[in-house]
Amino acid sequence: MQCAESLRVQAYFDGEVDALSALEIERHSEHCAECRALLEDLARTRARLHRELDYAAAPAQLRARIARALDEEQGAAPTRPRSTVPPWWRTRPFWAGAGGGLGAALAASLVWLFLSAAPPAALLDELASAHVRSLLPAHLTEVVSTDRHTVKPWFAGRADVSPVVADFTPEGYHLLGGRADPLAQQRAAVLVYQHGAHVINVFAWAAGGKRALPERSTRAGYHLVCWSAADLEYCAVSDAGWDELAGLERLLRGLAARDAAGE
Repeated sequence: MQCAESLRVQAYFDGEVDALSALEIERHSEHCAECRALLEDLARTRARLHRELDYAAAPAQLRARIARALDEEQGAAPTRPRSTVPPWWRTRPFWAGAGGGLGAALAASLVWLFLSAAPPAALLDELASAHVRSLLPAHLTEVVSTDRHTVKPWFAGRADVSPVVADFTPEGYHLLGGRADPLAQQRAAVLVYQHGAHVINVFAWAAGGKRALPERSTRAGYHLVCWSAADLEYCAVSDAGWDELAGLERLLRGLAARDAAGE
């Protein structure tokens, strides 16, 4: 018989539950082999999709042209209520009248290319889900060490980027280790810190210039603080407070600046 918590476990994996519910599900999964296996299967499936599905992003000029066409088509029909759906999703009215200028095959291809460039909200959801997944037993770290000379080389061949790494225990941020996670069609490097009773995951991936993430955001009760350094994007995710995350951001920014200066 299927566990009664299986649906909530799936919602937890997708980052669709609040922090209190997430904690309840984590505790339940520690003692329920069926739900623990379900979470592991979902994680394997998602990782395989990220690894094996081809990724293609529409060029910026094409996305801009389509957005302008959508806005023009919307403005040409004043009797129709203005859509409250974000512009990147308003595809149906445009393609309904596109037959005169574009073939059906071209239209379908353009829609696919346009939507394949995931909006920032989708990436934020993915970051929050990865953070929640890491809190499962035996999922937090793949390399356990406080030594940057152990953690940083570990990412070679396992992640697509090499972030700055340091233990900031004197400042209250204890480096637990790291792991590699699939993120944004990449193998992101993840640094894991402990600050008091809180776990902080710091994700790092190659900057593509296509996703401008907000500096601060909240997903499923978790705080996300994002920034750029050199050619990398960083995002710290935790249930810790904004000030605590900002403190770690400042430390990592400073380290990246010193590395860039060759100090």
